[in-house]
Amino acid sequence: MGLRIRKGDTAVVTTGKNKGKKGRILSVSSSKERVTIEGINIVKRHTKPNKKYTQGGIIEKEAPIHMSNVMLLCPKCNKPTRIGNTVLDDGKKIRACVKCKEVID
Repeated sequence: MGLRIRKGDTAVVTTGKNKGKKGRILSVSSSKERVTIEGINIVKRHTKPNKKYTQGGIIEKEAPIHMSNVMLLCPKCNKPTRIGNTVLDDGKKIRACVKCKEVID
């Protein structure tokens, strides 16, 4: 199954404690079917001092959430939408908004 959500897209969370929040997708894990969204699902990690975090302590960072809880935000109609695949005349596949038929790629 091809991924419909990609890194850099803007997405909206549809369920859970962060329902309705919008953000940019930072990473996509296709094998685990999870995405990390900027500023969403913030968790606290207790870390020891190391090379990356010299002081250590409690660090807040984004945790991944399941792809089924996220919908892509259409850049034209600015609504959460499903993504459809459209084949152009030259045979190239592109992503398109199901609601307004606007090409996303």
